[in-house]
Amino acid sequence: MGSTYRSCCPAFHAFCPWVNNTPIKVSNIRTIVTNETKPVIEKATIEVYKALLPKTMVIADLGCSTGPNTMLFMSNVINMIAHHCSKLDEHDHVELQFILNDLPGNDFNQLFRSLENIKNSTTTGHKGDLPPSYYISGLPKSYYSRLFPRQSVHLFHSSYSLHWLSQVPEGLEASGKSLLNQDVYISSTTSPLVVKLFQEQFQKDFSLFLQLRHEELVNGGRMVLIFLGRKDEDVYKGDLNHMYGFVTKALESLVGKGLLSKEKLESFNLPTYGPSVDKVKEIVTKSHMFDLDHIKLFEANWDPYDDSEGDVVLDGANSSLNISNLIRSVLESLIASHFGGNILDALFQEFRSLVAQHLKREKTKFALIVMSLKKIY
Repeated sequence: MGSTYRSCCPAFHAFCPWVNNTPIKVSNIRTIVTNETKPVIEKATIEVYKALLPKTMVIADLGCSTGPNTMLFMSNVINMIAHHCSKLDEHDHVELQFILNDLPGNDFNQLFRSLENIKNSTTTGHKGDLPPSYYISGLPKSYYSRLFPRQSVHLFHSSYSLHWLSQVPEGLEASGKSLLNQDVYISSTTSPLVVKLFQEQFQKDFSLFLQLRHEELVNGGRMVLIFLGRKDEDVYKGDLNHMYGFVTKALESLVGKGLLSKEKLESFNLPTYGPSVDKVKEIVTKSHMFDLDHIKLFEANWDPYDDSEGDVVLDGANSSLNISNLIRSVLESLIASHFGGNILDALFQEFRSLVAQHLKREKTKFALIVMSLKKIY
């Protein structure tokens, strides 16, 4: 797998990726995510502006992907600044420079085509608020490297990317065979040694990310980060374990049918990790680089159309289809690059069947972490 982690899976960039890239345009997931994250983004944006009063405010969206989440973030920031300036009767608006970052394999052409409609979302929700001038550019490069000059960025935002590791954990593959055996992610049978490899890789990657962004932020600059995590401290009980366990079983079913080889499955691993809130806090604290202004874990149903809060799935057949489509949008390019695209239909039919059986027993949710950080001088 090497270090191709997100380059072969651009879809997982936003709510895990499904908020950004899934064909589901309006979903319970996006509503929940917006309700939980918009106030955090607004506070960080306005506090940076009030404290620094920059003539040009530089805002970077990391792991922007190609979907509407980036446009939503940008339009929200534009409207927030416009409303704040209007309240203070500041007619000489700050200018905004948005820099959209993702890997070179991202479809930036599609991204910028989608941004042509941003003017329709920046008329602001408050009468008389004139949006500031804004400028948009793209930056194709991994955010696990330096992206900007020192102290040049006022606000970083990342939507559902940081659960993706920079690579499959070092030491996971021995003699061409994964220590996960046929599992694609941590399962109940995964050895503590292998779990430790995932934990160490996440700690290494997240610590590096914090270090790089600390160098690039101006003094007093802020970051808002949103990514998949887990609500249970027990690494074996994460929501990703459930979901990717079904992917493993579906792939094993195809091995049994002769549609792919056991050896091919054993060499396939997902370079991702869902941390606990406490672990994230620990890494931030040990970095001595940021004050943690806010951190919260919230949940969203697996089915992006299910807005019910109960524990029972009312339409398992329909929900399993929605979930299958969602996860296919997340993993399709990664799976196709490893196994070939000819197995996709059969794989996700198996996956849907497994999820449908699961939904008869219980309703499961994704755990997400939203956090706001302020650079320590």
